[in-house]
Amino acid sequence: MSDDLATRLREQGLRLTPQRQLILQAVEELRHATPDEVLAHVRARASSVNASTVYRTLEVLEELGLVRHTHLSDRAPTYHSTLEHEHVHVVCRRCQRIRSYGPDLVAPVVAALAADGFTMDVGHLAIFGQCTDCDASPDPT
Repeated sequence: MSDDLATRLREQGLRLTPQRQLILQAVEELRHATPDEVLAHVRARASSVNASTVYRTLEVLEELGLVRHTHLSDRAPTYHSTLEHEHVHVVCRRCQRIRSYGPDLVAPVVAALAADGFTMDVGHLAIFGQCTDCDASPDPT
């Protein structure tokens, strides 16, 4: 991905820095990660990288189409690589387990919206509920 990253950065008049490369690698390796998780992963390799660098770089990478984000909790956004196939996120509110499904899961919704002149971005979609494992276990409260 570094060749694609370098090309896209140059097209925008930006440089390929070691920090940008490490941050993109972290997103690709972690698969779904908040900026804080990306920071921790990057700091294991380069302790001088700070949080503002991670946040700014994630914004640049998203503008370049190399990463995208979704909201899988009520906290920070979660980033993932666009190298992964497009997918819908399904999140259990109780155990916070995240499952990914192909876009065919919401194909009827995508088609209905398209018929109404709206193009849906499936990669940003997160569906919240409760998984069957949590349905079967007693409520901890």
